[in-house]
Amino acid sequence: MNTIALIPLFPLLSATLLIMSAGRMPRHIAATIGAGSVGLSAICVALLARDFLADGQVLELTLWTWMSVGDFAPRIAFYIDGLTIVMMSVITGVGFLIHLYSIEFMWEDESICRYFTYMNLFVAAMLLLVMADNLLLLYLGWEGVGVCSYLLVGFWYKDPANGAAARKAFIVTRIGDTAMALGLFLLLTELGTLDIQPMMVAANSQWQTGDALPILATSLLLGGAVGKSAQLPLHTWLPDAMAGPTPVSALIHAATMVTAGVYLIARTYGLFLLAPPTMEAVAWIGLATLLIAGFTALAQNDIKRILAYSTISQIGYMFLALGVGAFASGVFHLMTHAFFKALLFLAAGAVIHCLHHEHNIFRMGGLRTRLPIVFLSFFIGSAALAALPFTSGFYSKDAILLSAWALEDIGPWLWAGGLLGALLTSIYSFRLVFIVFFGEAKTEPDRQPGWKMAGPLLLLCLLSLVGGWFALPLAGVFPAAAEHTVNHAVEWISIGTPLLGLLLAYLMFLGGQLSVDKMVASSGARALRDFWFSGWRIDQLYDVLWVTPYKKISYWMRNEPVDAIYNSIVAANQWAHHRLLVLQNGELRWYATTMVVGLILLLAVMLRNAP
Repeated sequence: MNTIALIPLFPLLSATLLIMSAGRMPRHIAATIGAGSVGLSAICVALLARDFLADGQVLELTLWTWMSVGDFAPRIAFYIDGLTIVMMSVITGVGFLIHLYSIEFMWEDESICRYFTYMNLFVAAMLLLVMADNLLLLYLGWEGVGVCSYLLVGFWYKDPANGAAARKAFIVTRIGDTAMALGLFLLLTELGTLDIQPMMVAANSQWQTGDALPILATSLLLGGAVGKSAQLPLHTWLPDAMAGPTPVSALIHAATMVTAGVYLIARTYGLFLLAPPTMEAVAWIGLATLLIAGFTALAQNDIKRILAYSTISQIGYMFLALGVGAFASGVFHLMTHAFFKALLFLAAGAVIHCLHHEHNIFRMGGLRTRLPIVFLSFFIGSAALAALPFTSGFYSKDAILLSAWALEDIGPWLWAGGLLGALLTSIYSFRLVFIVFFGEAKTEPDRQPGWKMAGPLLLLCLLSLVGGWFALPLAGVFPAAAEHTVNHAVEWISIGTPLLGLLLAYLMFLGGQLSVDKMVASSGARALRDFWFSGWRIDQLYDVLWVTPYKKISYWMRNEPVDAIYNSIVAANQWAHHRLLVLQNGELRWYATTMVVGLILLLAVMLRNAP
């Protein structure tokens, strides 16, 4: 039991020590404390997972009562089941590899101490989120990762663009967080508790499937999940979050923040099963997001933005799985995605690190022989992302597509859309590989990745290959999936589609048999490419609808009457300050005189009011 409390405590204590050093801690000590604390948490999780797999016993640990208001007494308490074990393993395991990689990547940065402070706070908040046994404590971790993402995205704050990206991430996700908070109020009011397991029992006893209240409650929770996991229509913050250091991108996209929404829906699956319209909305949101992000990734030139849109797309697959009731498949894809997406981001960081901080893929090329470890990492990561057979991504994505096909009525449509997304994923994944690592070299690397970079990359390569063979301890967490007979033709089409995408990518971007220039020669094709490149103009739409009007209203109201009242109070205080300032002339006799006069006046007032 004591091991459970240590898991979030190690990164939290290390962040506290780093904060207290005020940035004056030697970088090698800061790096050791920063990465080592997450490593200790990973060891604790491994020990806990070993015990859990041995007996399968759900563990509950209450540390103390957080607050007590009438009948409402939420606790600082942890709930450990198979889903929690999977999430903690991803957060600490992949998180430790990212921390180890960060030591070399951030070694020359003068703010490395501040970097590990933010990173460890991020890990601690995410662990709190997934370990919480009640939604209020989960919400504390939820807001914690939001604040830490703001700090990490804007880490290099001297560039105004980075600050703008951090504010955008914070504000857009707050929209979803507000909806989630309203959902928590509704659940507490109607069910009388926010403890997750008793709450789902109460919901099933008080509500009927399809009632208005569960639909409303789950819709509000879905709003929070959409914001945190960057799904339509609140996905626009994620590509701009690439402003942070590349290991931050790996942590946000692979192991922590964007998986929070998926975890929320999976953890409260009992509520969502009572709301079939919300479940269907989850599936359609996931499908629309994965397709829009897939087309957008095809048109990008920045290596990190391509991976950012691929993250949005893959989270869309997880939402699709949750929406069709394949909760275990969605969590399975969450785990495999953590492996290959962390691998791809860290490999991209190695390319950027070794190529003078170059981000444009068309200024790279020929790196296959110049950065062999990075090439191997990118190839394996892209193969898993594209779901090529026998990679980890193949097993999890194939399970999602087959679950979608098995759904009645809308299942084939969801399957066809997911299949189109798989084709797009394969094309843009290997477009990236062929342009960056093949062809003519345009920028020569000035260094090779050291062992702190190469070690995590090689280990993630292994996990990206064999991670699909893991049997997740989710028995008893979700309702047993119904047996479905799937047409073998459907299975073969699902397997062959990524291979077709690989072939098309080869013909377009390496072999040259299909000319991309000819494809975009017409004005209509160029307009479509520009439309995709802009992210379907969604940012521009939001600027027109919300950002620009808000700025104009703020400009018009900068001299509103309320401000005039406050400004007059400030002016009066400033005037009094300047008048009183003349009394401070440095002459001791003047001070004594004013004290005596003041004492006489005080006595006069007191004697005048005496009976």
